[in-house]
Amino acid sequence: MLLLIFAVFVLGYVAITMEHTLKIDKLIPALLMMVACWTLLILGVDNLEVWLDPAKGVILGSDGEYTVPKLIGDHEHRVDMVNEALLHHFGKTAEILIFLMGAMAIVEMIDYFDGFASIKGMIKTRSKAKLLWIVSFLAFFLSSIIDNLTATIVLITILRKIVSNQEDRMWYAGFIIIAANAGGAWTPIGDVTTTMLWMADKVSTGELIGQLGLPSLVCVLLPLIVGNFLPAFKGEVEVVEGEQTNPNSKLMLYLGLFLIICVPVFKTVTHLPPYLGMMLSLAVFAIVAEFLSNKAINLTDSTDSHGHSGPTMKALSKIEMPSVLFFLGILMTVAAMESAGLIFNFGQDVKNAGIPEGVFVTMLGLASAVIDNVPLVAASIGMFQESMDAEVWHFIAFAAGTGGSILIIGSAAGVVAMGMEKISFFWYMKRISLLAALGYFGGIGVFLLMPKKDPSKLEKKEDKKQVETTHHSKSLDIKSTYFVSKI
Repeated sequence: MLLLIFAVFVLGYVAITMEHTLKIDKLIPALLMMVACWTLLILGVDNLEVWLDPAKGVILGSDGEYTVPKLIGDHEHRVDMVNEALLHHFGKTAEILIFLMGAMAIVEMIDYFDGFASIKGMIKTRSKAKLLWIVSFLAFFLSSIIDNLTATIVLITILRKIVSNQEDRMWYAGFIIIAANAGGAWTPIGDVTTTMLWMADKVSTGELIGQLGLPSLVCVLLPLIVGNFLPAFKGEVEVVEGEQTNPNSKLMLYLGLFLIICVPVFKTVTHLPPYLGMMLSLAVFAIVAEFLSNKAINLTDSTDSHGHSGPTMKALSKIEMPSVLFFLGILMTVAAMESAGLIFNFGQDVKNAGIPEGVFVTMLGLASAVIDNVPLVAASIGMFQESMDAEVWHFIAFAAGTGGSILIIGSAAGVVAMGMEKISFFWYMKRISLLAALGYFGGIGVFLLMPKKDPSKLEKKEDKKQVETTHHSKSLDIKSTYFVSKI
């Protein structure tokens, strides 16, 4: 049965990577393999020898190899066990998806007010080299707030109003991909994978920024220094004068970015799940947006008396639901493999083989240039058992986030740039891949040389958190506690 589950995952992932050849959207094989894996689990539940209890975070085994309680053999109990795990993992996955949908909606409302167009007015230079540094740093910092995919779309859209030559735009787009992926790696809201690690309590906001800020910056600086001397960035570009934008564009841009930044603060202060903070930010932003649009706040009627759609409903209608469903399929498929002990066993095999942790994570980052980093990070969460803010979690966040820049198909930012500017796979590999690899390995070098936290302090921090969680749980009955998400 476990081999069948693994085979379904491999076949599904091959179909995802070949979506353009097969002409089937990647969300379809993602959803199919999700359902197939959980169906195989429930049908073969009596043959399970290992099970990961998601509520307690322990491995249950049917033999004496494990020191934890043995896997109970009663059929009905095992069926309930699978269904409870399914509900638990779906709840954790839904938290990530709701968080992402809230962020997407805020970004769409900023765009509704032409907020990103105001960034174009800040670019005054005609020098190609200076423009390269400006757009790269804009991508780096913007992606740390609104995520790397959105930052790439925004900046390429702005470039189209500044640079008329497509070949030049392709070069700029290549550096935007590198900068956006690097920028998304050092904050919990800059990339789906860092968001996953953050919401799984593997990294904290302060430590993530402190440990990955400098390596991510180096990951951008090294390619930029080389790019500054390339012939493609010699001379000047013709800069189009700024167009008249919405009078509220700057206000909505700054307010939207501020409210997104407030989400980690909300989690730190209240200890509530991040998606609630994102929903609060979305609600506040929607109130301001509707007020400025002079439209009544009515979610059942998306148009005003003149038939114009309001900013809230228009933003919600533009959310990328295919991407949301794709993430659902991938994360729940990995959850099935994790529950059956496949990922745990793989992690044990890696450790027993004597592969150094740093080498393994570096290889994981290189693999993200070919394989989507979402399942890679999801698998690594179940593979390593280290405490919160351990070095390995920050290393994974950096490697998975920036390794995807090496090939244009290795990240969402690269794929969207590929579509917007018609960049071919081989054009990117010939001109940008080595620069991205230089930044990747340079960032890893800086990360490894940086001083790290004392592991004993990390353990004390984790123990203190466990005590607080246990004390809080005493006020709940056992059945209710099982369904409480441990963010």
